[in-house]
Amino acid sequence: MRAHVFPCLPLIFREPALPRETQPATQPPATPDFERALGELESLVERLERGDLPLEEALKTFERGVELTRLCQSSLKSAQQKVEILLKRSGQTAIEPFPVPEDGAGNASSE
Repeated sequence: MRAHVFPCLPLIFREPALPRETQPATQPPATPDFERALGELESLVERLERGDLPLEEALKTFERGVELTRLCQSSLKSAQQKVEILLKRSGQTAIEPFPVPEDGAGNASSE
């Protein structure tokens, strides 16, 4: 019997090729780090404060600002928790708050 009677058999019974690593066409945007998120938030606030955006764009800008605000708050809360853990490990049990400076309101009344 000849070995080449059914030359297509090796193609039929071959193991399927492993899929190549491809990235989906619609990747969600990467989550920015705290500094980038804060910088983007500041620029969004400036754009909104100018007041020259059309309503739809202003709403989208505001929504993005809310997302960035939540991201920044989450990052700050996570950092605070890490600091508290480190302080507890070092033996310091309480965190002392920083004094909050007044925004000039107290200075105007003393003049």
